[in-house]
Amino acid sequence: MDGLVQAKPKGVVAPLNFLQPMTEKPYSYNYDPGPGVALRNTESEEHKVTVLDARGVDLSLDHEGFVLLHHKTAAAALYDEEIIKSVYYPECERLMREATGAKRVVVFDHIVRNAAKAAIPGSGIKMPAGRVHNDYTARSAPQRVRDLMGDEAEELLKHRYAINNLWRPLVGPLLSNPLALCDAETLEDENLVGSDLRYPDRTGEIYGITYNPNQRWYYFPKMQPDEAVIIRCFDSARAGAARFSAHGAFEDPQTPPNAPPRESIEVRTLVFY
Repeated sequence: MDGLVQAKPKGVVAPLNFLQPMTEKPYSYNYDPGPGVALRNTESEEHKVTVLDARGVDLSLDHEGFVLLHHKTAAAALYDEEIIKSVYYPECERLMREATGAKRVVVFDHIVRNAAKAAIPGSGIKMPAGRVHNDYTARSAPQRVRDLMGDEAEELLKHRYAINNLWRPLVGPLLSNPLALCDAETLEDENLVGSDLRYPDRTGEIYGITYNPNQRWYYFPKMQPDEAVIIRCFDSARAGAARFSAHGAFEDPQTPPNAPPRESIEVRTLVFY
């Protein structure tokens, strides 16, 4: 050091929920499997970690595995399924192409989250996902392409492709349950645990994440609706790019006691180069 004192990065110390290490393969049901069947065979373990303020940090998809974009949506109501699919999906495809340089982007899924509305039967709204995870694995990512792209799939799989999420708050500033994002360059293979996600008609696979003190975590405090985060869940490139990342909601100790519940939408995209 040349006599200068580096400023300590801003952040908070907060609990994150990790997968407790186990010997059998983890699984969870995404529906009610019926009486006498355990909904999951996993346990969480909580670790207090420093979650750094990512604002002002030079980030890239190929290194950290996530980036912040400024983009105002033209979609008037992101709880309306028709508006989401007719207005927001095309927006997300354009935004993802511009941000990644991809030749083609296909939006295939979305989730709206709101803790208050999730309690309403039949709402289709989900709670914030409170355990750190990654949405796709080296096995489930190519299978998702085959599931969705039909006769084109095998040719598309011969070239570089990715699965990226686009995540944004619906109301701001977002104060409750912000999203923690792991720097992909600090995520070791040994901490990525393939976990079955069972649906009525298929079984997917995600990565549960076990704790490693070398992991570096970030978040974007007080996000607004005109901000969105691209998260790389999978990249087929085996060199020169982050292949996987991890994310999950956490309880920010700076959240005011009267803060409204988090409202957010995440859109999943296939990205073809």
